[in-house]
Amino acid sequence: MNQQYEQELLSSWQERQEYAEMMQPLLGKMYRDSAVEISIFGRPMLGASAIDIIKAHRTVRLHTGNKLRLRESWPILEEMCKHTLVPAHVDLGRLAYEYHHNDEYKNLSIEDYVAQQLGSILDKQDGHAVQDIVLYGFGRIGRLLARLLIERQGKNNKLRLKAIVVRGGKEGDLEKRASLLRRDSVHGPFNGSITVDHERNALKANGSFIQVIYANSPDQVDYTQYGIKDAIVIDNTGMWRDEEGLGLHLKAKGTKKAILTAPGKGSVKNIVFGVNDDDIKDTDTILSAASCTTNAITPVLKALDEKFGIENGHVETVHSFTNDQNLIDNFHKADRRGRSAALNMVITETGAAKAVSKAYPQLQGKLTGSAIRVPTPNVSLAILNLNLATGTDKEEINDFLRDTSLFSSMQHQIDFTSSKEIVSTDLVGSRAASVVDSQATIVAGQRATLYVWYDNEFGYSCQVMRVVQAMAGLHYPTIPA
Repeated sequence: MNQQYEQELLSSWQERQEYAEMMQPLLGKMYRDSAVEISIFGRPMLGASAIDIIKAHRTVRLHTGNKLRLRESWPILEEMCKHTLVPAHVDLGRLAYEYHHNDEYKNLSIEDYVAQQLGSILDKQDGHAVQDIVLYGFGRIGRLLARLLIERQGKNNKLRLKAIVVRGGKEGDLEKRASLLRRDSVHGPFNGSITVDHERNALKANGSFIQVIYANSPDQVDYTQYGIKDAIVIDNTGMWRDEEGLGLHLKAKGTKKAILTAPGKGSVKNIVFGVNDDDIKDTDTILSAASCTTNAITPVLKALDEKFGIENGHVETVHSFTNDQNLIDNFHKADRRGRSAALNMVITETGAAKAVSKAYPQLQGKLTGSAIRVPTPNVSLAILNLNLATGTDKEEINDFLRDTSLFSSMQHQIDFTSSKEIVSTDLVGSRAASVVDSQATIVAGQRATLYVWYDNEFGYSCQVMRVVQAMAGLHYPTIPA
């Protein structure tokens, strides 16, 4: 009996592995050829390994109570690949689950089901234009944005990384830039090949030619001499935060728009994608993608406010240290930040709670906030202490946020975990703006405390990319809606 069970277990695993390995090249080809991003119940499959695909299918049971087998989703993916598709976000998991568990479709063939569900993107012409992108600055966020842009390299890729702009130009600079892109202590090795082109002063990565430009001010660059035109410049230096400063980018030849990867000041719109991206207009030439913390907490707060109402609250962020702090004790203009980031928990300020109202005005004046910097290099935690207008309980809040993460317009912003063992390093590389830790939720009537994790580097960079897509006019449908 034991031998028979072991053989069945092994056979089951081998079947899943074989299907996952067949899916893997199709997922990559679909993105490269059609810019169609596939997910499984909200879990992105771009660049996924065979094991990632298997694990994504296993999590379906946690959400639905039923299994989704790889042999059930495979024929739908296979049928999709027979067609010419236009760019979209397609949840293969939800499509396959509905087909096999919803009686409404029991008499439909796979071909007819795919034609019905994906009719809006099947055999259509893609009218989106290619957009040149420039990274101004090449620090933590700049290099992650480079990775995100390069991983999308393909003939139908609409966002083309054309250049990075940095200060310096000393001997060995190109090798240092390439090395920092190639290896990362937190996010691991770059998935691909990077070479240095000394003759052209450039980097080559996975077929992308990336010009390296040296400049001390945004308005000093003439991008047109590098074949760059109408570029969107992503400023990740944080040096210029108002319209006047960021406007320097628009004085450079070859640019048309600029986006800031930090909170904007003055009249600059602060965009949290999924919350107020409808505020992005074709005429906007300067935008801010707000801060990592604002992106993490605003979607969750918006969802809770619309469902239960938020009277007031306090947001406490337990934030990984950043390059702004000192490695060892030394002078710093800000209080406490001069003390060693690697050795201390440091109480400091955060403007994220107030910044929420810039993206979601309904919470204007209702939130306070503070922060504790802790000795971890990445992944932070926001603790939302809220007084709600409506009494509820832990189960109702968790069920609501789980469904929001799967089926709402903020499914790419809010993720959800039921794990009792999850810790910060488990969230490195999360593409969602935030991950609700349902096991830590505390509710007593109208008082609720929620714990929300976020990869303050990679998750935030994914949000920046979504804003850039919107600025470029790349509005892709999500299927199922």
